[in-house]
Order: sequence, then C-alpha cells, then structure tokens
Amino acid sequence: MTTTTPGTAQVELAIGGMTCASCAARIEKKLNRMDGVEATVNYATEKAKVTFAADIPVADLIATVEATGYTAAEPEPERPAAAGSPEGPTDEEKADEELRPLKQRLITAVALAVPVIAMAMVPALQIEYWQWLSLTLAAPVVVYAAWPFHKAAWTNARHGAATMDTLISVGTIAAFLWSLWALFFGTAGTPGMTHPFEFTIARTDGAGNIYLEAAAGVTAFILAGRYFEARSKRKAGAALKALMQLGAKEVTVIRNGRETTVPTAELQVGDRFLVRPGEKIATDGTVVEGSSAVDASMLTGESVPVEVSVGDSVTGATLNAGGRLVVEATRVGADTQLARMAKLVEDAQNGKAAAQRLADRISAVFVPIVIALSLGTLGFWLGTGQGLTAAFTAAVAVLIIACPCALGLATPTALMVGTGRGAQLGILIKGPEVLETTRKVDTIVLDKTGTVTTGRMTLIKVHTAAGTDETDVLRLAGALEHSSEHPIAQAVATGAAAKVGTLPTPEDFANVPGLGVQGVVDGHAVLVGREKLLEEWAMSLPASLKSAKDAAEKAGKTAIAVAWDGEARAVLEVADAIKETSAEAIRRLKGLGLTPILLTGDNKAVAESVAAEVGIGEVIAEVMPQDKVDVVKRLQAEGRSVAMVGDGVNDAAALAQADLGLAMGTGTDAAIEAGDLTLVRGDLRAAADAIRLSRKTLGTIRSNLFWAFAYNVAALPLAAAGLLNPMIAGAAMAFSSVFVVGNSLRLRGFQAADK
Repeated sequence: MTTTTPGTAQVELAIGGMTCASCAARIEKKLNRMDGVEATVNYATEKAKVTFAADIPVADLIATVEATGYTAAEPEPERPAAAGSPEGPTDEEKADEELRPLKQRLITAVALAVPVIAMAMVPALQIEYWQWLSLTLAAPVVVYAAWPFHKAAWTNARHGAATMDTLISVGTIAAFLWSLWALFFGTAGTPGMTHPFEFTIARTDGAGNIYLEAAAGVTAFILAGRYFEARSKRKAGAALKALMQLGAKEVTVIRNGRETTVPTAELQVGDRFLVRPGEKIATDGTVVEGSSAVDASMLTGESVPVEVSVGDSVTGATLNAGGRLVVEATRVGADTQLARMAKLVEDAQNGKAAAQRLADRISAVFVPIVIALSLGTLGFWLGTGQGLTAAFTAAVAVLIIACPCALGLATPTALMVGTGRGAQLGILIKGPEVLETTRKVDTIVLDKTGTVTTGRMTLIKVHTAAGTDETDVLRLAGALEHSSEHPIAQAVATGAAAKVGTLPTPEDFANVPGLGVQGVVDGHAVLVGREKLLEEWAMSLPASLKSAKDAAEKAGKTAIAVAWDGEARAVLEVADAIKETSAEAIRRLKGLGLTPILLTGDNKAVAESVAAEVGIGEVIAEVMPQDKVDVVKRLQAEGRSVAMVGDGVNDAAALAQADLGLAMGTGTDAAIEAGDLTLVRGDLRAAADAIRLSRKTLGTIRSNLFWAFAYNVAALPLAAAGLLNPMIAGAAMAFSSVFVVGNSLRLRGFQAADK
C-alpha cells in the first residue's frame, strides 16, 4: 500500500474468480459505490487499482469484492531468496499450475464429447444401448468439465446478473436433466431406440428425445475457447517483469579501496561502483572517475551515444560503450528511472479499460429474454391445457435451442485462424480485446529510433576535398576507427569495410577523449574526429568540407572530419539510417485512414529530417519517456483513438497507454510485452498489415456472432410453439457450427500487401 495525496492511499488488489470482462465491471462498480473510493479493475491483468480515503481499512475493500462473489488479496511482495535456500516456483511454473485444472477439464470434455456427438448425429452408430452409453460419457462432461460455468452462473445469479456462463450452465443442465427424464421416465431408454434421420415439423411430447450431445458438445467448445484465452492472458504482466530484468544483476562496488561484487539490490545511495566497457550501469548515479560513451537508446530513444565524464549523470540499465567509469549511486531501488518507468507501464496497463466481449454484451440481454421466454412458454402451454409433458418439452426446447453451440465457436475459431495467419506473416495478436480497438484507431504515433529507422548508426555519405580519392578516405579512416570501441567509430569502420574490403592495421593508435582518434596507417599520420581535433593540430576544413559539415549537422547527422599528413581531406556523415520500407509503410497507414505522427526522444532536426523523407507531417521531438505517455494521453483527450508503434523500453509505457500498442519484434522484451500487437519482422509495413488483419478478424468474429445468434433467434419461435424436431435442431446446430468454422477459415487466405 502507498500513500498518495494527503488523506488518501492506494493499493493494488489481486482479484480472483473473474470469467469475463463484465465481472471486472461489476467489481469496479461495487468498489466505486463506497464513499471515498475510486477503483479501476483490469480483467486482463486480474488486478484492481484502488485509491481510497486513508481511514478506510484495506480489509473493507477486500470484503466488498468478496461480497460481490470474487476473491481479493494484496499481492505478496517479492522477497529475495536467502543464500543456499531452494528457489520457489517461477512465474512460468505458477502460470502452468493455474492453467492445469482448465486444461484437464478441456481434455476430459473433448475425449468424452466427441463419441456422444458422433452417435447422436450418425444413425449408423446408434447401437442397441447407445443412449445409455451416451449418458455414461456425457455425465462427467456436464458435471465435472462444466463445473466452472455452473459455479460462475450461481455467483452471477446471487447478484442478479446474467452472462454467457449463465446461458451455458442453464442450457447444458436443462438438456442433461431432460435427457435423464426421457431415459428413465419416457421412452428414450427403450433398447434399440434411435433418433431417425428425418426433417419433419411436428408437435411432440419429447419423451423419446435426448439432448446429451448438445450438453457435452457446448461444454467442450466453450472450454476450448476459455483455455486459449487463458493462455493469452497469462503474459499480461510480463511487461513489468521484462522492464525490471533490464537492469544489471550484479555490480562491482568499491569499498575501502577494494573491489567487491555484490547483488545490485544491495547498493545504497553514496556507494561508488565500477562500470567496465560493455557493462550495464547498475543504478542512477554521477560519474566520479573516467569518461566514456554511454548508449542510452533503450531508455531515451536518443540514437547517438552520449559522451559522459566526471560530474555527468548516468542512468541505470544503460550500456557503457567506451571507457572505464566509476559512478557514485544517487538513486537506488524504486527511486531509479527504470523503476519509475515500470510504474508508468503498470499505471497505463491498469488504467486501460479492458474491452468487454461482444458475446457477453449480447448475452446480458439475450439470456434474461431466453429464460423469460422459456417460463412464458411453460405457462402458455399449461394454460391451454396441453398437459405438463408437452408444456415442459416446449419450455426446455427453448433453453436447448438457445444453448450457444455456434456461439462458442464464433470468437475462438476466428481468433485462432486469424492469429495463426498473423504469425505466419510475422504479426502476433495478443487477444480478442485488441481487435475491437483496431477498428476505431484514427491516429498512429510512431517512434523514430528502431521503428522508422534501423536504430543503428550507419555511414551515410562521404564528402571529399579536391584531389582526394574516396577509397583512400574510407581505407585510412576505417582502419583507425576499427580500433575504437565507440559506436560511431564502429559505424564508420563497418561502412568502410563494406565498400573497400579488408582494412589495414594501424601502426599506432590513440584515443583522444571527447574528440576522436589519431594514429599511423600505412605510413600516414591520420586524424578522425571532431573539427576541434584538427584545429589542435593547426588544420582547418576547406570551404567545401565546412559547408558539407554544417549542412549535415543542421539535418541532425553526426559529421566526422578526416585528415592525414597535415591536411583536412574529408567529412563523413553518420546517422541512424531510415529503413527502406518506412516510406511505403507510411503511405499504407495513410491509406487505412490513419494520421501518422513521429514521436521521439531524439533532437528536433533529426526528427524533422526523417519525417520529411518518409512523408510524416507532424513531429513531436525531444521527449522523455513520461512525456511520451503524456503525449498519448493528450491525443486521447482530444477525442482521437491512438495507435502507438515502438521498440524501446522508453516506448513501453506509451505502448501500454495507447488504445492500440504495436511493438516491433526486433525491439526490447519490455516493449513487446507492453504492446497489443507484435511485428516480428521489424518492418513497419507489417503495422499496416497488422491493422488490416485485425480488422478483418474482427469482422469475421462479428459475422460469426450474427449468424450464431440469428440461428438461435430463428429457431426460438419453433421451440416455443412445440414444433422443434430434435433432428432439425441437431442439423441446424451442426450447420451453424460448420458455417462459423468455414467463415473463420477464410482468414487463411489473408495476404500481406507486399505479397
């Protein structure tokens, strides 16, 4: 529990027992009815974020949730394992343990329901005592496998609510109980009884009909959908875990003049620690010894490594790309920038209302109507003197025909086919809630580094002085830069090697901190670095190179001067290169009705240059991670539905806050887990394909739901009139299911636009 503004506190409760988005809405409604309480319940993460008056005990909040029919508890804080003690179960193992009961019920339901359905639908399989075999197989499905539905329906009924669980439970129980009555007290139990394959509409007393295939089949279908949904939900909190894992696990602390390796968690403010080249900086601090280039792109989005020296601040989890540093810790634990970013992601996730499922919204109205119609049918037939058996048959037929067989397939089949096709195309869709959002988005915010650009420093252009050969420039400058660990130097070396082949080995090499490198290559005294380095050797750039340098820097590129044998010879342009497919991707996104905005932590000149090249009209530059979240919130406040595309840790919170988060699969785990869609290829064109596929999948789900409900609605009057022949009901149910599956399978033909 944390204290927020004076007089208020905040707590995060772990909620158990939710089966659909309407459960989250019900808990949220109950909590918000309490005086001094504001709550947001997230179905995906199964958490409630509650802000409440400080004088309200947390136990009262938990009691309110429990009175609503669910469980609540404060999450246990993570405790580091004691030395030598056995480690507890991992998060993955805990998730598997929670899924195991659902998986067992699904396997049981499928194994037993398949023969029941086969015997009911194929007269040739109806052996002499087939109906009793069906009862034996169907009973465990209805009682054991469907127990979660019965339990949820009872909980909902106690609180005056009806959901899909209610419809499934009432329908399966009604079908099962009527089948029991027909077998034991009617004529259905007679040896040799068959369900004839005929399509006649006639009133029947139902004493010879059993509906075990409906009870078992619906249970199996719905359990399959719930299982795949649960598997997609299990990673909901992985963004936070991925963020925190970015930090260094161990750190070399300098105490009493000695170097000691300790877990990062033991660092205290004021401790001095060593950071060698290639190591992550353990926590936020100030440099007290040494100088280096620090790659902070994963946190800030800045593509150019930052030069740091004594007195400069550094951030935990960034990478020391150059020399040896000694840093004094200024912030540790929950106070670090990385921890604050994790909190931003968590707040954005919990604040995003989970989209309520279409089927739940419809069933909230459909279920009470069906139950009322069933009772009305029973009363009508009793009132007209048709007898108890005929009246009860018609009433139960209403419940059975309303049982959502095709409805159970509508969402999971389209989702499985759509997500499967997406995976083949390098597009990972996290769940059905994502699809509804893709239909509404009208603005797409694009991170620059690693999304529109490659995220790697690249040698872009070579400007040479009169009489200087470009090959000589690349060979000499590349050889010298190859000996440096600086990322910009490596970009020059890589670009040079790609153009001229094998680079010579310098005969002498020296790094000039903050300025560049110098040395001897093939007998030439070579300087590569800032213009100031040349000035220290009494050399200046000729007018043509000076002009090229100024133009490059104005466009936001890094300009590197090259000189040898006492004369300035060239200027190299190094920048984060734009991906070849980015301009085409922007055109496709505009074609989908989206307005692109470039949002980056990089400087304005770089951002505007990139935006102009790819066709983006609006640029928001030089923003920190928390500012990215604020920009997304501001756009949402303007009434826009915002999609966000990013790849870095600095994008994770904004991805979570956006209505639709698209993470580049070439980026960090934190960004991928915070996004709703993952683009595996790292190609921005996949963003347009992802939105197209998601919209098409949503359209398929909607059409599936329409036809599934249309079947129910069309058949209900026949059932209420007592004219529903079981073979017609079975055939209609089978046809609607086949139609839904066939409609979903059409998604396999979806093609990426560049195919």
